[in-house]
Amino acid sequence: MSTILATDNPQQEQNPKQEKISLKEKVSYGFGDFGNGFLFDLGQLYLLKFLTDVAGIPAAAAGMIFLVSKLFNAVMDPLVGSSIDYRKNVGKRGKFRPYLLFGSVILAIITVFLFITPDVSTTGKLIYAYAIYMIWGVAYSFTNIPYGSLGAAITQNTSDRTSLATFRQIGSLGALLVTSVIVMPIIVQFENPKVGYPVAMAIMSIIGILGFYICYRNTKERVIVKEAPKEKLSVKSIIKTFTTNKPLLTLVLMTIFTISAYNIKSALLIYFAQYNLGNVTLVANMSFIIIGSSFLGVILMPKLVARFGKKHTAMLGFAICIVADLVNFFIPTNIYSFTILSAIAFIGISIPNGITWAFVSDIIDYGHWVSGERKEATTYSLFNFSRKLAQSLAGFLSGIGLTLIGYVPNVAQSAGTLLGIKGLLTLYPAVALTISLLIIGLMYKLTDEKHAEIMKDLDAKA
Repeated sequence: MSTILATDNPQQEQNPKQEKISLKEKVSYGFGDFGNGFLFDLGQLYLLKFLTDVAGIPAAAAGMIFLVSKLFNAVMDPLVGSSIDYRKNVGKRGKFRPYLLFGSVILAIITVFLFITPDVSTTGKLIYAYAIYMIWGVAYSFTNIPYGSLGAAITQNTSDRTSLATFRQIGSLGALLVTSVIVMPIIVQFENPKVGYPVAMAIMSIIGILGFYICYRNTKERVIVKEAPKEKLSVKSIIKTFTTNKPLLTLVLMTIFTISAYNIKSALLIYFAQYNLGNVTLVANMSFIIIGSSFLGVILMPKLVARFGKKHTAMLGFAICIVADLVNFFIPTNIYSFTILSAIAFIGISIPNGITWAFVSDIIDYGHWVSGERKEATTYSLFNFSRKLAQSLAGFLSGIGLTLIGYVPNVAQSAGTLLGIKGLLTLYPAVALTISLLIIGLMYKLTDEKHAEIMKDLDAKA
């Protein structure tokens, strides 16, 4: 597969690895994840709470909805990604950007329906919840996979990729911060939460569409694939892309533990505020401090990467989060110490979460180098497979965990249940992230130096 390097001046050949992209484009790319977060975070933060406390679905059954639906979507992701890579007749707007414009609108509409529960039996509610969450997941894939693949098509410059990853993480954290702080106050303005939830989600979804539009409008695809992969699209070709890319396999394994820890943290905080601290509205103030503090990790990320490299910087972030979570679990519950330690943990985890996007772009180059064919969307979708698998694990463990610790909605919880909520929120992430640290430390071999050698080889063959 051959590629061309898009330039504004056809008389001047310009290597995207050397071309520096503007601050405006970097910020606009970050707005994509800002918009993405307004659509995605709602399901991670509030859907379990909605299903258990508003729809009246038992916690274990709600956990199964996350498990089964996310597994279904995880399987669908490589098919979605490959369908994008094998699409012919790519127009002037590029290969990936049009999906951001149209896919986000469809995803926004389905997001609202995600928080509507029909007035039927519990079985009927379960059927609806399974169906709408699976549909939502497919719609999300057709928006998120092109966005994630876009980063590798914007530039091959290593420092710019770190900048893109930084602004992407800033956008993600910004969305998480806003949705964590304002959604619940909007919902409680309505006497009936069955009305409050869809209204709040509609407002958030409109903001999500605007974020994607800014990204679409102000970014440019410079690494353009002239033709579809020569290898026929099949399950075998997808599996081959996966198995021949060892750094991708390592990142997938690491992400299963990283994202499951991150999502459990996000989903259980609202339970901790309501029951352990006795006031559900505290989640807004706590989230503002905890998530707001994590911007410090993202801001420091480029300097840390420049000094230590992507791999060792990610390991440092994991270590910070692990220590903070362990201390938080073992000391007595106090809103001030809990919030401070949770903020430190989020600062830590925001670092590897941000670097992950730079890892993915490097891994796309590695796959191109190994196979001779550039499959951005397929590679990103296979990485996204691990995220969906982790999300299904987090949702399942949250639901099953709440059941095992004796959680009963809307009543005072026992001392054992309160300790269990705290353990799910802090102890599980500490264990999972320890595994992630070991995986990246021992198994990930695509160092910055190795990637630089790969880029020289690819440039020589271009």
